[in-house]
Amino acid sequence: MAGSSLEDTLAAIGYVKVIVTMKDRAAVAATSETAMQDHFIAPDTAQTQSLVAAATRSAGRQIRRAESLAERRVRIYPNLGLAVGSVDASGLVSLQADPQVGKVDKAPEISLIKPVEARPIKTGVGPTWGIKRLNVERLWQAGFTGQGVVVGHLDTGVDGKHPALAGAIKKFAEFDLAGDRVPNAPARDSGVHGTHTAGTIVGRPVSKGRFGVAPDAQLASAMVIEGGQVIERILAGMDWVIGEGARVLSMSLGLRGFTPAFQTVIDALRAANVLPVIASGNEGPRTSRSPGNYANVLSIGAIDVHDVVPDFSSSQSFNRAISPLCPAIVAPGVAITSCVPGKKYETMNGTSMATPHVAGLAALLLQARPTATADQLEAAIIGSCARPEAMEEARANHGVPDAVRAYELLTGSQLPAAQVSVAPRRRTPAKKRCEGALVVASAA
Repeated sequence: MAGSSLEDTLAAIGYVKVIVTMKDRAAVAATSETAMQDHFIAPDTAQTQSLVAAATRSAGRQIRRAESLAERRVRIYPNLGLAVGSVDASGLVSLQADPQVGKVDKAPEISLIKPVEARPIKTGVGPTWGIKRLNVERLWQAGFTGQGVVVGHLDTGVDGKHPALAGAIKKFAEFDLAGDRVPNAPARDSGVHGTHTAGTIVGRPVSKGRFGVAPDAQLASAMVIEGGQVIERILAGMDWVIGEGARVLSMSLGLRGFTPAFQTVIDALRAANVLPVIASGNEGPRTSRSPGNYANVLSIGAIDVHDVVPDFSSSQSFNRAISPLCPAIVAPGVAITSCVPGKKYETMNGTSMATPHVAGLAALLLQARPTATADQLEAAIIGSCARPEAMEEARANHGVPDAVRAYELLTGSQLPAAQVSVAPRRRTPAKKRCEGALVVASAA
């Protein structure tokens, strides 16, 4: 049972997977897995062997593991200051007594927040309604398109061959079902969700239109979900994107209901000065997902083109002084056009579609003020929000962000006058077609 305690799980299966927060984050990188492994066990050899076989079959490349999973007891994530492994009852006691250990939490099992609806599109469009609703074009016109900014993207992967993502993927990492990185893996999507959310963040102009909020930013994208050892995959992805210099992390995944088990991970992201932008969920009013319902994430709900919060968008009140209402803000999440694998395009509905809009906006703002902290970035986005009178506070909280206002709050200055045209080039009739390009003047 997802919400069961450490003790309940130990009683049921004899061991429990835990997330360990180390007291001294700076010393974690120097801590070897060997030095900690005596606290942990390698459970169920037969099941572990089956996991290795499944992970090998699903991987984009063959992988030679540095250490057998049947022998490996613990994994350390140095950028997060965390360790993960399985313990029995005696191991839990010894781990909790270790002077290096800050706290021990049961590891949660989270899943993708899947779109409510998806449909193929046949006709081209200009800038999407979501881009217009957030007033993003004014930042483009002033020269802010995300140039030089890396956005972390944890999802089902991303189709690196899609023309809308040409030059948009700085780095890609595939973490197999066992949580190990697949060497030299090509940028690919195990589903469609990751490519769609990636396109909303950094999609380049194509014949089907302009749907990337930050069309000159780049992604550090990791395949971490669905299936397998999810917590190891997600933590590995988080640790990796921090190492790649990401300042914003877009995630459309979570565990239904509220569980504090992932709080340790979010705290580690904030300590690394990364802004977590996370979907609230698609289960409707009086529901939400963790970690999208935590007080220290920028949680995102959805709106449609009429500024209505759709029935599917999750919202919930919490008994806490800070950020008592989830989501924090709302963004376009209905009939959102973006790319999907196979050089195709679809419109989708979901808070998963709203979340990358805000991650893309954060990238534009970081180009404008690269030294901004995660706290300053979050404050500017929330402070820019307005909630139309007909939009219920209980469903939308602060409301919808405005790119221009967020820029002014973050930089303390007026947005520069328009510098460039942002109209995409026409496609040529030749066999080798240009998918359109954005020419941007340097920001003032």
